[in-house]
Amino acid sequence: MKGEEPKVTVDADTHARGAPVVAAKVVVVSGPDAGHEAALDDVLEIGSHASCGLVLHDPAVSRRHVLIKRIAGKLSVKDLGSRNGTYLGSARVMEAEVPLGAVLRVGTTSIAIQPRWYVRELPPSQSRSFGELYGDSLAMREIFSVLERVAATGVTVLVEGESGTGKELAARSIHSASARASGPYVVFDCSAVPPELAESELFGHKKGAFSGAVADRAGAFMQAHRGTLFLDELGELPLELQPKILRALETGEVRAVGSDVPQRVDVRVIAATNRELHAEVQRGRFREDLLYRLDVVRVRMPSLRQRPEDIPGLVERLLEGKLPPGDGIEGDNLAKLSAYSWPGNVRELRNVLARAVALAQTPERPRVSFAELVFNLGPASASPATIGMDVSARVPYKVAKSQLLLSFDRAYLASLLDRHGGNITQAAAAAGLSRKHMYELIRRVEDAEADTA
Repeated sequence: MKGEEPKVTVDADTHARGAPVVAAKVVVVSGPDAGHEAALDDVLEIGSHASCGLVLHDPAVSRRHVLIKRIAGKLSVKDLGSRNGTYLGSARVMEAEVPLGAVLRVGTTSIAIQPRWYVRELPPSQSRSFGELYGDSLAMREIFSVLERVAATGVTVLVEGESGTGKELAARSIHSASARASGPYVVFDCSAVPPELAESELFGHKKGAFSGAVADRAGAFMQAHRGTLFLDELGELPLELQPKILRALETGEVRAVGSDVPQRVDVRVIAATNRELHAEVQRGRFREDLLYRLDVVRVRMPSLRQRPEDIPGLVERLLEGKLPPGDGIEGDNLAKLSAYSWPGNVRELRNVLARAVALAQTPERPRVSFAELVFNLGPASASPATIGMDVSARVPYKVAKSQLLLSFDRAYLASLLDRHGGNITQAAAAAGLSRKHMYELIRRVEDAEADTA
């Protein structure tokens, strides 16, 4: 669309690929100094001492807490022996390379490494929930901040994200917080309706318009009059129907199949997709004009593996009323859930918890403790305890221990690389390792597997 700035994604490997190095800055996104920032040229020391390049007034931050270096376009983070540590997600970092865009936690403060031209539109919300959505992580609180603002308006919202991240929960929550909350909330699943029936389902039809049309029928747009229409799986919308959707959005009118008279509708549209629609436009599968009409406010729901710090709170909410009073969400079971990559996101977490509770309950014990629940999550969730089940007690202790450690390294490495799409830099940062140590771990696992082949 003319007049819009192109959306560019950059990372710490940009320079290595021969592209220009992007100027960077460090921004305080939460904590006592929220909104403060400092340029990141070559080296930036962060701490509570007045001599630091970025001074933080957080009592949990050490005098000299962390050092961020920028060398040849790459970013490295080094904890300076701080008393409370430096964290990337849930991983404590001693020294690691991180990508541009990384968010670090020092004390109770969160800082982000961003392109120098990036401007944060809104500060993160102070709330830990928005309607049916929950999240204590910075990623979710940034989303809540946007949703809190747009809910009260009538603008169109495009919600992106993987399956199971809560896109429909976001849509319902926007509707519930809007002035249309007393009106209808209608869901139209673009992937569930046969293409030949999609127009009728969306716009309605008149009696006799086609075989089987035995009576007039209101479509999704008319059903949502003075309310909200949620277009789920937007990327599956038939191409031939897209111009009619665009026309309805532009004019506020719909025409039922078999009718010559358009009808006025007052509808707010929220759309969701797990596809990259700009790529779909390039492939000729989605209309560019419709994309830009829907893309007024875009929100991308983070995957659960991107916000592992939210897992304890989510588990507590999903198990509310199902555990003995005062039972804690902690211990080995919580560690197991936190280590899993959750390809099905929050939906998978909900199903795993429901299954565990259903299998644990008996008429005599309708409630069992969290520690007693059994979670079978697959190889990506392997923990030392479960790996140890495969180690033979008939071999010497040192051999058994070696087998256990190798199994753990193999399972952890496979899960880590899968979680970060094979990106060594990101995987190393998440694990709190340098790239050198990451490569050593990979080599150690490969050599051990070659010895046993």
